[in-house]
This record gives sequence, structure tokens and C-alpha cells, in this order.
Amino acid sequence: MALGDLHGDLGAARRALRLAGAIDEKDHWSGGKLVIVQIGDEIDRGDDDRAILDLFDRLSDEAAAAGGQVIPLLGNHEVMNAALDFRYVTEGAFRAFSSLAPGHAHDDLEPAARPRATAFAPGGIYAKLLAKRSVTARFGGTLFVHGGILPKHVRYGLDRIDSEAHAWLLGGTGAPPKVLTAEDGPLWTRMYSAAPGAEECKILKDMLEEAKADRLVMGHTVQRNGINAACDGAAWRIDVGMAQAFGGPIQVLEITASGAKKLEEGPAK
Repeated sequence: MALGDLHGDLGAARRALRLAGAIDEKDHWSGGKLVIVQIGDEIDRGDDDRAILDLFDRLSDEAAAAGGQVIPLLGNHEVMNAALDFRYVTEGAFRAFSSLAPGHAHDDLEPAARPRATAFAPGGIYAKLLAKRSVTARFGGTLFVHGGILPKHVRYGLDRIDSEAHAWLLGGTGAPPKVLTAEDGPLWTRMYSAAPGAEECKILKDMLEEAKADRLVMGHTVQRNGINAACDGAAWRIDVGMAQAFGGPIQVLEITASGAKKLEEGPAK
């Protein structure tokens, strides 16, 4: 099961996980050997982002103990926060980190932002949590990423991108790797998620051929018509804006040996 962007809405996150058959009414893992991939951007735009990060971190452990997997990926907003770009952080999300002691290294920031900066700056407690996450994931013939994967990213090395991201988040390097901040990087490109034409679909298919994969699943760009496929099913776009900030539906993508299909939450009873 693949879940799109959550943007600080814990209620939407819970509903999506329950739709996927992953958690019970007490928010504990009930999915057995199910695999959940969350496509990044758990944070920003909503007040609950710390709670969502904590929930997915806990569920990763609970799923592993049951033979399943929970794999949250890095999105551009996770990287923005680690770079102390807080332009999309709500007042409630700043308050959620207020119990953490602010570091003197961030005295140039507004007081309300300092505890969050201490948490997310490379080497901080939440930066280390993010360092557990990858930029891309793969299961069988399906690749997962927040924004998109171009042929040059495959040639650069998807494992290399992850290694560079992890080293930076753990505080081992200075500036973030350029591949994480580039407009056409895997966290930012909208080549396949906006309105891909024949040329973009050809690039996607070239990338999949190089990567020896069948399809790419991505978020980052809200799909007002819900989860959908493009490029003859080679591109699945799953950011449906389910967070309160966008008001979209609760949908997840189910991937099995027979293919991929959209699941949608039914009407409230």
C-alpha cells in the first residue's frame, strides 16, 4: 500500500492507514506482513507533524516485529525543515516542539522556532529520525519517490543519493547535497506528476528501462481528480491533498502482483 502526502494532519494519516488495513483503533500495527510506503511530506501546513513523525517511527518498529514493513520516505518538506526553512510551519507545529530545549546555535531565529530548529538541524533528534528514511524505495518492479526519478538520477546512483542524504542529516556534512535541493531533483521534479506529454513519458520509460522497473509511484503534486495513472500506467500519482490544508479525499494505492488500483474511504456512517 502506498500513501500520499500527509502535511501535518494526524486524522488524515490515521484514516489512510486504516483504509490500508495497517492499524487498529488504538493506532497500533494490525497489518501483519503488509508493506506500507508513505511517499514523504508528512510535515508542514498542519499542526500535527510531530505526532505523525512519531507515529510512523513507532509503526516501523511494530510492523517489523510482525513481519511487515512501514517505509516513510523523505519529501521536500522534510529536507526544507532540516535546512531550517520553516516557511510552511504552522504556529501549532512550532508549539509541538516547545518542550525541547532550544540550542544557542539558533539564537538568530524567532524564539518560537528555536526548539524546532534544534530538533531538525542536521544531528538533531528529529534529523536523526529522518536519517532512517530513504529518498527512494523499490519493491519488485515498482519504484517509489516523492517527486520523480529521472534517468540521470539512476546513473548518479539511487543508493548514493540515500547515502548522501543520511550523512547530511546525521550532521556529517555541511550544506545539503545538491541532488536534494535541485529543482529537477527526485524530491522536487514534477515532470511526471503535472501533465506529462509524449516527451516526458519517453523520459520516464527510459528511466524505468535503466532501473529495470515497471512503474514509478510519486507524490508532491496534488491530483484534484484523485489517485491516477499516466504514461500508459508507468506513472502513478498519489498525492490527493488528503490533509486538511487541501481538503482532498482519503485514498491509498494498493499494489499486488496483478497490478495497481486506488482504494478510497467510503462515506461516514
